[in-house]
Amino acid sequence: MRLFDNDYSDVAMLGKLVTRSRAWPVAGLAIHATNGALFGLAVAAARRRTSASPRRIALVLALGENFALFPLGLLIDRAHPARGQAGVGTLFSARGLAQATVRHTLFGLSLGRLV
Repeated sequence: MRLFDNDYSDVAMLGKLVTRSRAWPVAGLAIHATNGALFGLAVAAARRRTSASPRRIALVLALGENFALFPLGLLIDRAHPARGQAGVGTLFSARGLAQATVRHTLFGLSLGRLV
């Protein structure tokens, strides 16, 4: 999904970080899916510790992750070995932040609904 005319993809960034072969989509998807599963476990753990709704917990945690990790975009933009290639566009920018925020909001709402 390319929003805000920003060519950035978590799957491309992660996959191209670990391999430069044609297998980067598989590697990136595996890493990203693992991160999503671990995030789901974190939501489940938070749900046991609070009386807030699962939707609220998932959304707050997803947006918290978004804003906590966003500054790493500066490092990715400067040091990623595949920077400038398809899917590894500028992350640390207003457009990058807006795109990441929309994606994390959708993820949090979806996960909260599933929980």
